Amino acid sequence: MRVLVTGAGGYIGRFVVKALLDDGHEVMALDLNTEGIDSRAKKINMSIFSGDDNIFNELGCPDVCIHLAWRDGFIHNSDAHMKDLSKHYVFLKDMLEGGLKRLSVMGTMHEIGYWNGKIDENTPCNPSSLYGIAKNALRQAVFQLKNKYSDVNLYWLRAYYILGDDKKNHSIFAKILQADEEGKEIFPFTTGKNKYDFINVEDLAKMIAAASVQDDITGIINCCTGKPVSLGEKVEEFIKEKKLKIKLGYGMFPDRSYDSPCEYGDNTLIEKIMEKKNVGK
Repeated sequence: MRVLVTGAGGYIGRFVVKALLDDGHEVMALDLNTEGIDSRAKKINMSIFSGDDNIFNELGCPDVCIHLAWRDGFIHNSDAHMKDLSKHYVFLKDMLEGGLKRLSVMGTMHEIGYWNGKIDENTPCNPSSLYGIAKNALRQAVFQLKNKYSDVNLYWLRAYYILGDDKKNHSIFAKILQADEEGKEIFPFTTGKNKYDFINVEDLAKMIAAASVQDDITGIINCCTGKPVSLGEKVEEFIKEKKLKIKLGYGMFPDRSYDSPCEYGDNTLIEKIMEKKNVGK
């Protein structure tokens, strides 16, 4: 298929582009900065917020659009989330009106808000950060749009706690690496008791690629492992694997009020998708 990936130069995007190319798809990689993107892709340096209502044709009428572009994804209460929300909606609306038949959009566990336990496609959402609020609103708006296009496949791919490519992900793991390099002995940490669904970015990218080019399963799809692990356990494992000298200062940093005690995804649907993909190889 001809696949357009927006935000292709981002933390997840570069891996999604590679996964698609490895599977034999033609990839158009769109971003404001396309440095570091797989050279096999056609690179497009432009903004998706141009407001051009003919943008679907301008971008070569792709078979699939995987919309990963998002500003300040690691800054959960950035004003950018609300400022950009309507622009994302206009872009996706123009793509559908232009004739797009498969739209895949990156979601997040932060749409759910405070929750304790497994999250499936029917779990109610009550987001408590601007990032979660904006993503949740976009999901609702895009599914409303879908009512106008019965022949469109819509995939809302919900990601959880992403690991890997550690110096570029702006997460606690990147901060620990930096602190260790600076020679700090103690890293201020939370209690570490909160449990999350951790997934390597390369594995996530393969899920995103596979889910976006199949027709059997649509709607909300959790891209995750389905296994909750405590943050403390995962960080200690990371420190050991990287052979870092730094130690965690448990309880020195408060837990965020909107972080759930245990939050993990139901991976039933993505497992079916990946199983069918692997059988077909």
